[in-house]
This record gives sequence, structure tokens and C-alpha cells, in this order.
Amino acid sequence: MSHLSTRKQCYGLILWLGISYVAAAIGAIASIEAASFYTELVKPTWAPPASVFGPVWMTLYGLMGIAAWLVWRNGFRTTRSALTLFLVQLAVNALWSWLFFVWHLGVLAFAEIVLLWVLILATVVLFWRIKPLAGVLLVPYLIWVSVASALTFTAWQLNPQVLG
Repeated sequence: MSHLSTRKQCYGLILWLGISYVAAAIGAIASIEAASFYTELVKPTWAPPASVFGPVWMTLYGLMGIAAWLVWRNGFRTTRSALTLFLVQLAVNALWSWLFFVWHLGVLAFAEIVLLWVLILATVVLFWRIKPLAGVLLVPYLIWVSVASALTFTAWQLNPQVLG
């Protein structure tokens, strides 16, 4: 059990959810025209419809915030590296939308999402070591980014004129 007061724990939860949703907002700004752009792309038959992405990402960002909060409750001094890695992967996550939807840089978006996948895996491992539930909460995120990685690669390959 955490040594933090209930009030500090509530503030911490709000903070980590806020940080996660700020990253979501940064990506969302880049994704304003994503639905129309996504519709125009040649996609594999297994690609999810555009309407799925928003609800899935909102859920995943919530799980990310809760996971970071669970780790943070163990004391920042002992969790600094795990939480720093978490923040780095959040920044990398937000960058992907800009690379893909705004700048149409398929190869960079793919390289970046592979990096993101590695950073998420490392975060899962570090979070798991501190608080297993926190690591488990990030597994759906890792799975979704695995699918997104394959989709990014395939979209880049199928749309060289747009994502070249």
C-alpha cells in the first residue's frame, strides 16, 4: 500500500491521466483530417475502420495514465527511470500522428512506430517489475501498437505516391 495520503493519490491520478491525455491531444491535433486521409488510402482488408481508432485510443490513454499512477505511487525516487521512459514513449507516440497524417512520411512513420513498440515493451517490463498490474495495463497498448505497426507498414507500401 502506498504511503501517500488519499488526497495526494487522487492528485497523482489526475496528473498522470492528464499527462496521458495531453499526449493524446497533441496526436489528435495532427489527426484532425485523419479520417478523410485514412479513407483515401489503399488499405489491407484487415484494417480497422476509421471510427474504431478514437474510442480505442481514448481507452488506451486512460489505461496508460492509471499504469503510470500505480508506478508513481511507489515513490518517484525509486521509479524515476520507469516514469521517464513512460514520458519518452508518450512523446514518441504523439509524434507518429504528425509523421503519418500531417507530413505523410511513411518510412519515418514506420521507423518511428517500431521505435515506439520497443519503448512500450521496455516500459511494460519496467512497470511490471515495480507493480505487475501496471505492466498488465500496458499490454493492450502494446498489442494495439503491434497492429498499428503492421498497418503503418502496409499503408506505406500500398500508397507510395502519398506516403513515399
